[in-house]
Amino acid sequence: MRLLHTADWHLGKTLNGKNLIEDQRYVLLDKLFEVIGEEKPNAIIIAGDIYDRADPSTEAVNLFDEIIFKLTEKKIPVLCIAGNHDNIERLNFGSRLFANKKFYITTKTAFEPKNIPLDDEFGEVYFSLIPYFDPAEIKSKFLPENEERLTFDAANKFYLDLARKNIPSGKRSVAIAHVFVEGGEESDSERKFVGTTGKVRAENFSGYDYVALGHLHRPQNIFDNIRYSGSPLKYSAKEAKHVKGVSLVELDGKGFVCAKNIPLAPLRDLIEVSGTLEYFLSQPPADAYAYITLTDKEFVYDAAQKLREVFPYIMEAKNESRPRNFIEEPTRRLRENSTLYEQFSDFFKEMTRRSLNHDEQEALKEIFGG
Repeated sequence: MRLLHTADWHLGKTLNGKNLIEDQRYVLLDKLFEVIGEEKPNAIIIAGDIYDRADPSTEAVNLFDEIIFKLTEKKIPVLCIAGNHDNIERLNFGSRLFANKKFYITTKTAFEPKNIPLDDEFGEVYFSLIPYFDPAEIKSKFLPENEERLTFDAANKFYLDLARKNIPSGKRSVAIAHVFVEGGEESDSERKFVGTTGKVRAENFSGYDYVALGHLHRPQNIFDNIRYSGSPLKYSAKEAKHVKGVSLVELDGKGFVCAKNIPLAPLRDLIEVSGTLEYFLSQPPADAYAYITLTDKEFVYDAAQKLREVFPYIMEAKNESRPRNFIEEPTRRLRENSTLYEQFSDFFKEMTRRSLNHDEQEALKEIFGG
């Protein structure tokens, strides 16, 4: 059985105020379906965080609707769970109807956790759909008499053990979950938990042939058979060196064989670069979301504006050097009894290293009455 494992789409996400829906449409409707056509998977896994917000934009909902329609047209089973960014009620809408098209969505915990059996030439493979949940939910639903507060790890183990009880002995199985497994490497675009309270142990998934994880945005293995596919796009500057894509997983009659990353080429890349203003202005335009650090010895004012012709999708421009006469203190001592005009004149000279010219003086005198 060949599985295509993806997660953390975050449909509707913005980056520094830039709406990424066009980029998401390109990578998920064009590039993802190219991979599906080439690799011909027997099932597709979406391991949570379909949307970026609990109240997704109309654009994001319409894009997911379009993806669902195209996937069901291909008649490939899809196994999908809710992540911590998703609104479980909204994502659950239509789930019973979708199941008739082999599009299985699980957003809530249940007294009988959902296991979906799919067949290949070697028999059945059971897929445990484990949506994101808060430990308090497990305690109130299953252990109301237990006075102890459940950790994420304990709640995760309890629910996984419950799910495994419904899998026949000797059958191959796959767990789909949206959690932070110990040993995983974080990015800075994920929603953080406090300390280590949100982490769970990899040992909790013992017995599963493959574990398809969502939540961490870097593609990575915890063990060979426990893997984060990562997000399909780069969602922060610190992800600039990630190779984003989807995971292709193979199972044979005995269980897990291998998993590998298949890169998805984005509409435009996200890059983090450094150099001098002169160097960048000598380069051809770059069609990429750019985070730039200027290494000029002198502080460059209005750096982003000066670089915009070369980097039309500039996200951030910062200087390694500080402005001349940079003052560490949060406040500056003002001249005694100085007017607003005089204060602004001093500030202007400090920032630009020149005095106001005649026209600027006249304009400010008119504004401040200096």
